[in-house]
Amino acid sequence: MLTRFEHHAVTEMLGQPDTPPRYNGTLCFGHEWERTAFGIALALAKQGVFEWDDFRDELIAEIGNWEASHNLTDASWDYYERFLSALEKAATKSGAIDSEELASLNNLKPASA
Repeated sequence: MLTRFEHHAVTEMLGQPDTPPRYNGTLCFGHEWERTAFGIALALAKQGVFEWDDFRDELIAEIGNWEASHNLTDASWDYYERFLSALEKAATKSGAIDSEELASLNNLKPASA
């Protein structure tokens, strides 16, 4: 069950360029890391680490950057890859994580993650 904040955050995105994938009205996650990233973004915003709207601005920019550099029918599109990139930027800008630490962690990430 979603809290009031989580419900607001998710419903605020409906019909917008950053709308998360949904099926029968519920959020869709193809992998556990996607669910985790979504939960982390909500938790950080709820705790005031960054504003939800600032995160959404990052997400919309990430989606726009991908669309500007790819054919819209490109099969490599992955909403949660853009989501994760936006989360990393928002967390770095807020000071929640150091950019050098994030870069070293990204070097450890498997290519398919």
